[in-house]
Amino acid sequence: MASQSLFVKAQNTTLPKSLRPTSPPPENVPKHKHVKDLKLRTKLNRQAAHAARSKALVEDAELLLTSEAGKMQVETELERTWRIGQDDIVQGAGEEAAKGRRELKLDGGPYRSRYSRNGRHLAIVGSMGHVATFDWQTGTMHAELQLQETCRDITFLQDQSFFAVAQKKYVFIYDRDGVELHRLKAHIEPTRLEFLPYHWLLASVGNNGFLKYQDTSTGHIVAEHRTKLGACHTLAQNKHNAVLYLGHSNGVVTLWTPNIPHPAVQIMAHLGPVVGLSVDPGSGGRYMATSGQDGVVKVWDCRNWKGTVREWTTRGGGAELEWSARGALSVAVGGSVNVYTKPSIQTPHSAKAPPPLYLTHPIPHRPLTSVRFCPFQDILTIGHNAGLSSILVPGVGEPNFDSTEADPFENKKARREREVKGLLDKIQPDMITLDPDFVGALAPPTKLTTAVNDTHDIPFARLPRLERLRVQGKADETELVDDDDEDAAAEGDGDKNDKPQSRAEKEKRKMRGKGKSLKRYLRKQRKNVIDPTAVAIRAKLEKQREEKRVAKAIETGQMEARKPSALDRFRRP
Repeated sequence: MASQSLFVKAQNTTLPKSLRPTSPPPENVPKHKHVKDLKLRTKLNRQAAHAARSKALVEDAELLLTSEAGKMQVETELERTWRIGQDDIVQGAGEEAAKGRRELKLDGGPYRSRYSRNGRHLAIVGSMGHVATFDWQTGTMHAELQLQETCRDITFLQDQSFFAVAQKKYVFIYDRDGVELHRLKAHIEPTRLEFLPYHWLLASVGNNGFLKYQDTSTGHIVAEHRTKLGACHTLAQNKHNAVLYLGHSNGVVTLWTPNIPHPAVQIMAHLGPVVGLSVDPGSGGRYMATSGQDGVVKVWDCRNWKGTVREWTTRGGGAELEWSARGALSVAVGGSVNVYTKPSIQTPHSAKAPPPLYLTHPIPHRPLTSVRFCPFQDILTIGHNAGLSSILVPGVGEPNFDSTEADPFENKKARREREVKGLLDKIQPDMITLDPDFVGALAPPTKLTTAVNDTHDIPFARLPRLERLRVQGKADETELVDDDDEDAAAEGDGDKNDKPQSRAEKEKRKMRGKGKSLKRYLRKQRKNVIDPTAVAIRAKLEKQREEKRVAKAIETGQMEARKPSALDRFRRP
């Protein structure tokens, strides 16, 4: 019976499609008819057919990874997508997707919001002190606080279990139930918060102009930078390399890392204060969008900083900006929210005309203080004076998620495992740079090297000052002490006293010949013109140096003394 059951199982077992030799090969497979060897031609045809089958199976497996992410399309050229309202979008969307359209009318605004990394949980904060965190899909409330003081920003930490609030004087950390855990006294008068998930760093910038990094795993201050540009109310992070972008009141945008005390990049972006700032996560941090109080929105290419890719003027002054995972840019200005999609906003355009509009939604409650895209959803949440409004924007969310990074369906056990793995894989703050690909790469060869002698090469940066001047052709030999004088002085000192010299005597001996009046005169005469007097003095010194060298060689026996001649009387002195 056992052998019969095993035989039945083997009979019903089938090979995968990629290994079946009888499956028909895809179309347009090269036949290699030009190869004369029959055996080699058969082998090449078999390899080409196998590669074509594998490519076709991969395309079938990645059916969801399409180029177009479900955007709205019009039937004729006269129609426009921005004319479609939210009521029509909700009716056309599915029942589950339609839950994202909601209006939260709250007192104590204006409000700001922040989503967790998996897009499941939402944290909101009002300027009057109302703080709440909840699961927006199920409607489960986690914590709700009335702090009764000014609150400016909120952010989740590694997950929805902890969140930080930028309150009137300090930054406070609360757990999921709303219990106060820490009061960070080093973060004084914070205005904006950002959390770096791979480094476990909580960054804050405040009215005093200091950017501070706090390690949430150890509790220590990692770095503290003084921007010297006054109070800052705009902060964004590049999720590709964890570099922080600050927008200042004088129109300057600066890029900061924990290991550099000065800005890595500093650009003059606007004529007035910078109001909105966001970095595109879909392009790997390649594009940055800024908006100023002058009413101009600019898109920058972060690879070269040679100017704006595109810019246009908005109505209503400064605008709040946010990029989606699929490269859509939301601009909240005045009493409406406009959404622009690529490639129009990433294509260089000389005219200062706005790009084609994808979607717009009017909001009568002013001011509009924040815009946030929900991860893995086509939802945009706008914070305003009367609460929050969530609208549906088809095609802006990333439909495919990596469960090892952010899983919207994770349970309690998976959350614990991910937190432990995140702590073990925590990246040190020193690794934050503008180019994160330098890790594991070979050091580039030095661009300028020179040989001090024939045995080895020394990089230009490590050469002595005289050698660097000689390589550059700027050396002045008269500025140095004659080697013969130093050697003679050393020999004389060695004959007189063999005892070790004190530090003062060594310094005195070291400075011998440094203050000669003739060399002082030559140093003063150093300029970009040819002075006959200086040339004559340099020639005289060179002649004296050559005479000393010859005399020393004669004394040591390396050279014979020249015998006098009867014609010496006719030589020019």
